[in-house]
Amino acid sequence: MSPYLGEFIGTAILILLGDGCVANVILRGTKGNGSGWIVITTGWAVAVFVPAMIFGSISGGSFNPALTIGLAAAGKFDPAMVPGYIGAQFAGAFVGAFLVWLMYKNHFDETTDPGTQLGVFSTGPAIRNTGRNLISEIIGTFCLVFFLSVPNGSQFGGFFVYAVILTIGISLGGTTGYAINPARDLGPRIAHAVLPIKGKGSSDWGYAWIPVVGPVVGAILGALTGAALFK
Repeated sequence: MSPYLGEFIGTAILILLGDGCVANVILRGTKGNGSGWIVITTGWAVAVFVPAMIFGSISGGSFNPALTIGLAAAGKFDPAMVPGYIGAQFAGAFVGAFLVWLMYKNHFDETTDPGTQLGVFSTGPAIRNTGRNLISEIIGTFCLVFFLSVPNGSQFGGFFVYAVILTIGISLGGTTGYAINPARDLGPRIAHAVLPIKGKGSSDWGYAWIPVVGPVVGAILGALTGAALFK
């Protein structure tokens, strides 16, 4: 298996499990409906943990264009592989989102609120404020990449990755839904735009740049800070 295929499949699994968890919590008629934020944050942490355990030794288990770019900026990843990784990550995210829609189609049909439907696929602000929303994504992704730069963290393996994603979601996710990953947001948002979802509304393209630009900036800052402190 090539690293690119590992990133594609790993990102597809990440979105299938992560967006699937959101669908289970917020769509009408599911057995998990209304189970709340803790279920969502835990579900996303596990959604990152599982493919990282499967593909970490093959591709590095990035599944995140911002993380890939940040590592390249810090000299910890081959820049020549960045375009291929990003393409694989976005493609995998789209496929994962499609599978979530396929599995939960009946529940999408029962959910009449377009905002709830979009919320399965992509993030959005609790309070819309461009500057503060952007800062939220920068800080959240900075923490992600900086924490993963800590040398001692690797001794805990996938559990450390799980803990990092969980604490970011619980502590920092309430403002924008903590995309902290451009593929996680944009890939499923594109899927929302093209899939024949009953009663769907706008894909909110006016906001879509924030969970792309914010994570990239935060990841570069986090990777460079980690490289400077932990030489």
